[in-house]
Amino acid sequence: MLDNLLAQLSFRLKKTKTGLVNKIESLISGSSGLDESFFADMEEILIMADVGVEASLGFVESIRKKVQIGEIQSGKELIEQLKKQIEESLTFENSGPIGIANIPSVILVVGVNGVGKTTSIAKLANKLKEKRKRVLLAAADTFRAAAIDQLKAWAHRLHIDIISHRPNSDPAAVVFDALQALRARRLDVLIVDTAGRLHTKANLMAELEKIQRIIKREYPEALLEILLVLDATTGQNALAQARVFQKALDLTGLILTKLDGTAKGGIIIPISQELGIPVKYIGLGEDIGDLQEFSPSTFVTALFANADS
Repeated sequence: MLDNLLAQLSFRLKKTKTGLVNKIESLISGSSGLDESFFADMEEILIMADVGVEASLGFVESIRKKVQIGEIQSGKELIEQLKKQIEESLTFENSGPIGIANIPSVILVVGVNGVGKTTSIAKLANKLKEKRKRVLLAAADTFRAAAIDQLKAWAHRLHIDIISHRPNSDPAAVVFDALQALRARRLDVLIVDTAGRLHTKANLMAELEKIQRIIKREYPEALLEILLVLDATTGQNALAQARVFQKALDLTGLILTKLDGTAKGGIIIPISQELGIPVKYIGLGEDIGDLQEFSPSTFVTALFANADS
């Protein structure tokens, strides 16, 4: 029986389960055998769930070979192999939540507007505070007064300090001041919010690169995490965004939001594989506690749990 956390995750992934796992289950139960027609249909299901063409073809080809040599002889064994492949595709050397050590840490959070970046920062700050970390926020999205106000509101609600300047001020100056405050106040973690408009424009990427340089220059001994926030409901568009940000920044992890709102949650696979970086957190709702630390094994277990129910 699933524990409460796993059961909750399984429920929140219901749309992806319906769009991917349940369709695979139905394909197995409705097929006369694991033949070429079956594999063609399986490829289509995986691709339609946004698993990605390359990953989908790779999964199916591996399973096809195991069927041919007799290692897979039943639908149940096929499902187990698919689970194993998905988990392996999402597992990296630095998988797991961000590594907050006993040294100051800076978390630079980037992403286009509308993906849930500022809300994710608040959820992450709350999670770190629950672990007894002393957190500081920096409102470096100075191009939108509403973004500054939103982060201030979260800081007040969570009883966390925040560094902010006036709208349209230099974002790098905000980060510089926040780094000085992090050191002077002997705090544990600084989380930096950033602008996200026009992500394809060179000026924004240059601005983010400048912030990254300042962090490395002013606080080289700090542990730096650069997390890209992506909206799972945007599918392949999220992958396109990821490519742009990775060209400019030394990304260390992903936050995938709104995973509960899409039947194409398979997008988590091609994004992780192409970027070569792990998903650190997934957003599964609007509540402050709905940012979950991502575990490939837990994710796969929850995704395939009670698939035929």
